[in-house]
Amino acid sequence: MRSRVGVGIIGFGTVGSGVARILQNNAAIIRRRVGVPLEVVRIADLDVTRSRGIDLAPGVLVNDVKQVVADPHVDIVVELIGGCDFAKRILLDAMESGKHVVTANKALLALHGEELFAAAARKGVDLGFEASVGGGIPVIRAVTEGLAANAIQSIYGIINGTSNYILSRMTNEGQGFAENLAEAQRAGYAEADPTFDVAGTDSAHKLAILANLAFGSPINFKELYTEGITHITPHDIAYAREFGFTIKLLGIAKLVDGEVEARVHPTMLPADSPLAKIEGVYNAIQLVGDAVGDVVLVGRGAGDMAAGSAVVSDIIASARHLLKGGAGRVPPASFQQDQRRPLRMRPMEEISSLYYLRFMVLDRPGVLAQIAGELGRFGISISSMLQKGRRAGQTVPIVIKTHTAQERSVQMALREINRMDFMSEPATLVRVEGKDE
Repeated sequence: MRSRVGVGIIGFGTVGSGVARILQNNAAIIRRRVGVPLEVVRIADLDVTRSRGIDLAPGVLVNDVKQVVADPHVDIVVELIGGCDFAKRILLDAMESGKHVVTANKALLALHGEELFAAAARKGVDLGFEASVGGGIPVIRAVTEGLAANAIQSIYGIINGTSNYILSRMTNEGQGFAENLAEAQRAGYAEADPTFDVAGTDSAHKLAILANLAFGSPINFKELYTEGITHITPHDIAYAREFGFTIKLLGIAKLVDGEVEARVHPTMLPADSPLAKIEGVYNAIQLVGDAVGDVVLVGRGAGDMAAGSAVVSDIIASARHLLKGGAGRVPPASFQQDQRRPLRMRPMEEISSLYYLRFMVLDRPGVLAQIAGELGRFGISISSMLQKGRRAGQTVPIVIKTHTAQERSVQMALREINRMDFMSEPATLVRVEGKDE
């Protein structure tokens, strides 16, 4: 019987220090849950002089990654440095040495998950990545274990706290995107370069991981349609409210007729839906299973302690498996490696949705008829409409919500309408999730 389980951490930044802090502060309760202590044997970081406010024994903090991976007293290697190539090499080397691994690296998993899953299955070790999606929300374990009896039908996720914070403030305060981005940066909720967050890339990485686990199919991240929130205005949010909707940056994945539909974009949700009520930096994931129905998980999506909590949960799971001989009991990719089957990714132009369309037009007779006629020519039917103000010869908005239409048809219609001389700027499109009425 082991007297302890050794942990090696690579990367001692925000999340790494959170992991070490939780392992220290909650050592007693973790020992009771595991059966033996979890001991931090090695931590590797480029900066070995800066204080993180954590007491470490002499020699624990080193600047050489190899000292962590090769240390015979390290049973579980935790990768928290980010990036892809070097991080992938660390995980593959650790697994090749028979060590269990844990990572929070969403980009790595979205781009190279299949290679890592196969390596873990081949070596019979655990690959934990609970912190890669949703911070402290236990969504990975919910998909791989809690909902294992279900055929997952769809996933809807607010999975980027920065974008949700900005859209929440735009909804509640009325200011524009740029002002609220600056506020998010001042509050520490947005990076100096927020592109990955506001352009939807961070959400797309996470959605690729969730869809992979839910549907048992490799997901090509590069085929996943991704659109950010930079073009959303307070006017769009106000018009959405008049229609009874709220705008959120949503990751959506569905299994439709044996094909995977996966996309990230701003989405109008009914204001009374569970996800529409999630505000600030909180994340939420709605999973729909054939047996269980709707399951909604909500929590903080980032921060040292939230992400650290998820990482430590993976460490605990691997420690339990080491002690009881259950390593590899749950496939890291949810489905057994030889039972996974590639499914076709449905191209964006083939999806069907409801649509919100805003046209900024010169106020003159016949404009609305021309827009409606062009939409009708491509088989797009109008569900409801708002027309604000009359200012002859000046620019006014025409706002339309459509019945269900195909993306390809909508884009073709907008290309034609945008060429018309009464358009003062390109039309704004936001996809709508809800019942077609």
